[in-house]
Amino acid sequence: MRRALLFALTLLALPAVQAADLQPFSASYTADWKQLPMSGSAERSLSKNDNGTWTLSFKASMMIASLTEESTLLLDKDTLLPQSYSFERGGLGKAKKINLDFDWSSKMVTGSDRGDPVKVPLNSGMLDKSTYQLALQRDVAAGKKSMSYQVVEGTDTDTYDFRVLGAETVSTKAGSVDAIKVERVRDPTQNKRTTVMWFAKDWDYLLVRLQQVETDGKEYNIMLQEGTVAGKEVKGS
Repeated sequence: MRRALLFALTLLALPAVQAADLQPFSASYTADWKQLPMSGSAERSLSKNDNGTWTLSFKASMMIASLTEESTLLLDKDTLLPQSYSFERGGLGKAKKINLDFDWSSKMVTGSDRGDPVKVPLNSGMLDKSTYQLALQRDVAAGKKSMSYQVVEGTDTDTYDFRVLGAETVSTKAGSVDAIKVERVRDPTQNKRTTVMWFAKDWDYLLVRLQQVETDGKEYNIMLQEGTVAGKEVKGS
């Protein structure tokens, strides 16, 4: 149960970006599970490094469970190029650790996934499980209505599809914000989980809410608590 909520937390597509640029940001979120009096929290930040790369960091905690995720990436002519990816989960009875390196010169992803060696051909446009979220946010900000990404998942790759559902106002701890509602598209015959996200139009499309319903009907809601975009505090009406 805690594993499912932490999985929902990792779906946070938080980065604040403009059409052709990345903006540093920090944001904190609260998470609630409707079926139980259980809550969690998450923090995410995007910062630029001295060498021109960017670091996208994520931390989530719930009861005795926790996870950390970090990606290093380059923005090259409006294209996101992941450089490295790490993920570690603990306190859930079964630890998980992933480390990946993206070598664009040799066109290969190497590393380890829960102790198993990883060696995956690296094709143009491929992203890691954190960097694709930046791509999603940028495409929503650019006005796209449907998006598809090739994502490296440990020893394999998968396709993540999304579609825009429309505009909606969301009430957050930072105030009410006008948002764009986006849904992850899955084959209902293969996976009945639903994931919906809301991106704030007036705050560079920062994610303000995420709702996930599991195949067993359990529902998780993640809501923005506070955040800054390019040094400015997020405030709704």
